[in-house]
Amino acid sequence: MKKICCFGEILLRMSPVLHGEWISHAQMPVYIGGAELNVANALARWNVPVQYCSAAPDNYLTREIIEDLQQKNIDTTPFIFSGNRIGIYMLPQGTDLKHVGVIYDRAYSSFSELRPGTIDWHDMLKDAGWFHFSAISPALNKNAAIICKEALMVASKKNITISVDLNYRAKLWQYGKQPVEIMPELVEHCDVIMGNIWSAHSLLGTDVDKYIHDKKSKEAYLQHATNTANAMMETFIRCKTVANTFRFDEDNGIRYYATLEEGSKQYVSGEYRMDVVDKVGSGDCFMAGIIYGKYNNYQPQKTIDFAAAAATGKMLEGGDATSQSINDVFKRLAT
Repeated sequence: MKKICCFGEILLRMSPVLHGEWISHAQMPVYIGGAELNVANALARWNVPVQYCSAAPDNYLTREIIEDLQQKNIDTTPFIFSGNRIGIYMLPQGTDLKHVGVIYDRAYSSFSELRPGTIDWHDMLKDAGWFHFSAISPALNKNAAIICKEALMVASKKNITISVDLNYRAKLWQYGKQPVEIMPELVEHCDVIMGNIWSAHSLLGTDVDKYIHDKKSKEAYLQHATNTANAMMETFIRCKTVANTFRFDEDNGIRYYATLEEGSKQYVSGEYRMDVVDKVGSGDCFMAGIIYGKYNNYQPQKTIDFAAAAATGKMLEGGDATSQSINDVFKRLAT
């Protein structure tokens, strides 16, 4: 059975409790994550064959991480041992983090120091039927963008399904290139695009209504999702599926729903209103849900319902990766 190949940077997330608690208690939780690894984790939990390609130094900490991933049924055969450090990011614990920004410490990481031409993508993708990456990788530096292009060229020639998560991280695009100069030539290889109307604007240059929030209308958001999806599918003719998420702060929690555009029709998920434990990884879990639905030949409505339920379920968990089973996701759908 062909595997889902997820490619991106493995990261350690430091998650301190603020107001000095991490200092006084001399402790800080560490989570193993990264957008593409979070997708791989979810798919492995849902019994989808998946492999993960990243880079980290060859030391005992990396070996422990690899062993953990293998125990979760993630194929780490494509993993690259190189360089001197794993990338890190800091994000405090808590649900109200509007005024606390993420701190990245990813310079000179093993993944960021990968060089074009060093990965044999023909060999790397020999067992793959699907290739997934996110906009975080080409945001790191010029070489990372070129490596993504190398992978996509080979995957396209092999007729491998390709998906991208348009996750926009402004703090990462610091090497003299704007996202719209890089991302379109990568997205043109993609069959499935996931994101939201704002990230599509930032990364691909699609139009966005800057007054959309003033309309306070779900119907307006849904129509905008269709407009954005149509614009992408007209520009990137290989793309046949576009998923958009909508997550709004509401009181002490969030309001969430999502759309799937396929075959000139829009499919809308159920709507969720809920308190949140941890927002990190919810988009990755949603992406995994889309891949899971497509992999299992679900109808579009069932696919978007599954993905939205998985994403909101992740928000009730701490850490980067979900621990939800397939049954857990379907139970959320039934409530």
